[in-house]
Amino acid sequence: MTVVTQPEIVENPPVAAGNPVARVALVGNPNSGKTSLFNQLTGLNQKVGNFPGVTVDKKTGVCQLSATQKVQIIDLPGTYSLYPKSLDERVIIDLLYDPASQHYPDLVIVTADASNLKRNLLLFTQLADLKIPAILALNMVDVAEKEGVKIDVPALHKGLGVPVIPMNARKGIGIAALKILMSQQLEATPVQFYTLPQELRPLTDTIKARFGLNTDYLALHYAHQYRSLKFLTAEEADWIEALVQTHEFKSNVAQADETIARYTYINELLLDVVRVERVEKDEKFSNRLDQILTHKVFGYLIFLAILFLVFQAIFTWASYPMDLIDQGFASLNGLIQDNFNGPLVNLLTEGIIAGLGGVLVFVPQIAILFAFIAILEETGYMARVTFMMDKIMRKFGLNGKSVVPLISGVACAVPAVMSARTIENWKDRMITIFVTPLMSCSARIPVYTVLIALVVPEKYYFGFLNLQGIVLMGLYLIGFLAAIFSALLLKVLLKARERSYFIMEFPVYKMPRWKNVGITIVEKSKAFVFEAGKVIVAISVILWVLASYGPGNSFEKAEQKAIVEAKQQNLSQTELDNLISSHQLESSYAGVIGRTIEPVIAPLGYNWKIGIALLTSFAAREVFVGTMSTIYSIGEEENVSTIKNKLMMEKDKDGNPYFTPARSFSLMIFYLFAMQCVSTLAVVRRETKSWMWPLAQLIYMSGLAYVMAFITYQLLS
Repeated sequence: MTVVTQPEIVENPPVAAGNPVARVALVGNPNSGKTSLFNQLTGLNQKVGNFPGVTVDKKTGVCQLSATQKVQIIDLPGTYSLYPKSLDERVIIDLLYDPASQHYPDLVIVTADASNLKRNLLLFTQLADLKIPAILALNMVDVAEKEGVKIDVPALHKGLGVPVIPMNARKGIGIAALKILMSQQLEATPVQFYTLPQELRPLTDTIKARFGLNTDYLALHYAHQYRSLKFLTAEEADWIEALVQTHEFKSNVAQADETIARYTYINELLLDVVRVERVEKDEKFSNRLDQILTHKVFGYLIFLAILFLVFQAIFTWASYPMDLIDQGFASLNGLIQDNFNGPLVNLLTEGIIAGLGGVLVFVPQIAILFAFIAILEETGYMARVTFMMDKIMRKFGLNGKSVVPLISGVACAVPAVMSARTIENWKDRMITIFVTPLMSCSARIPVYTVLIALVVPEKYYFGFLNLQGIVLMGLYLIGFLAAIFSALLLKVLLKARERSYFIMEFPVYKMPRWKNVGITIVEKSKAFVFEAGKVIVAISVILWVLASYGPGNSFEKAEQKAIVEAKQQNLSQTELDNLISSHQLESSYAGVIGRTIEPVIAPLGYNWKIGIALLTSFAAREVFVGTMSTIYSIGEEENVSTIKNKLMMEKDKDGNPYFTPARSFSLMIFYLFAMQCVSTLAVVRRETKSWMWPLAQLIYMSGLAYVMAFITYQLLS
């Protein structure tokens, strides 16, 4: 029989002088404002790594409490209880159930939504019974007040036995008080929220003795979750399993009894703590808005309109800063070439600067994309999108939760694939991981935009509809259609009997916290620049060497051939120099490699120069633009400021523009489908723990890209 004990009332939560905390874990329900609080505490002092032994991201940051005191903040995945349902949530129990771990926190801050306190306190009472010092961050008090929810904070503070800080993390209210408490050494609450039934004590006492645990509740969780705890050895897990069987421990029954007992106490506490003065006939603003935004017809139209706005903005709003970056790189190159000479100068200007400039010019477009994504998430609209798309996804064999990775894939496939671990159903998770890279990520934007600018005129309809933006949106929609139809194919091929469910809580609509949006833009753009930059610099240097030197005396022969042709055609000295550079490039090591693979790609309309770009961009898609910029910079007499102009100057053997609509759209389609991202393949291998899935992705997507690019070129030629 489960016993609910009345807690000991604590007049003042104990705060003892002593060594300051060094490590703070931030825990809370999804949509409780945990991310906003993390950003307020850490600002830009954040980094993302991995928890030891698992593939789940660990977001950490440094919080400056005073001039001399700093603490590390660990932002744990959102969860509703300590009984995990996904890989994300298992990270929490691994961290909090191993007191010997170097990552074990000195303090836990639990964020709770003040407008929905009952649900949030379940997780808090579980954490409190682990006897880790804790603070309850009573967040979103402004939302609670608007809904007529009044909370007696002193009474809540008394009943829980821990400090309670009312706050509005989005606006920074309450942060100063929280930092003061964090700078002190807090003790665990003496309140016991759940007392184990007597029949479970022999089991938990044995586990406590074996592992040296100091709480009954932690020992109970060892019995519940011994197979999920990564820090336990196989021998220890087997020992617990035998013990559980000996005591005939029924985990599901015990968990249900515990949950009922906790909610019984929470209900009794909230009767004295919370008063609701809301008039029921006053419909919430969020519900009224949801009637429009999630409408079975208008909801989809509004979503498409928002997407349309995003892609229009990517072309129109970014044009001015892109021009400035273009001019800056052109001026820098010109300045260096006017004042210095030599092979190293050529390497710097034609290789490194040309390669980097070809990609960095697209940072404004990347920043705009991430800004829109951050705003949609901050306002709460993204959750509604996943709800609406669930109805469509299920018809193609995907889980409603698959929408989150697919939408995230528009930014980057790597975190998108990792976010699929929230999907409990194995089949749905594997299908989602497999098809997510077909969504056009931000790394494809440089490829799309430079090719669209070559062949799609910058026309406006009705004064504001940009034709280039319409084409870009079309490419993204093709990627989405490819993903869901590929999922349908896998639905037929993969056999599994598991049933999947879609449960998601809608956060209330709210104005975006612009500081958080700004942090997201800076972080994501910085990651794009540095991750792409490292690859581009390395490849640009290699490419310049391969394109500047050739086997044997091939360069001398190329020069002699160019001189003969120049005499026959009566070319000027400038034209002769350009012809020599062209022949030497074709005779270089890069040219030899390109000519070798040219027969394979010729049916797609590509020459050897594009072939080199295809090879190098298998490291990362965005390298295509840097490669083309580097190749077309070799030996140029006059610095051409933009990669677009460099490609426009390329002519075929008949003197016509080489990058025709057929060739350009074929390239766009190839990059839309091709798996050209080593990082994505690596993370798929890590998430699936098998080489089968990434190799299958590589073969399937490369084959699909080749076939679709071939069809596109033949149809448009």
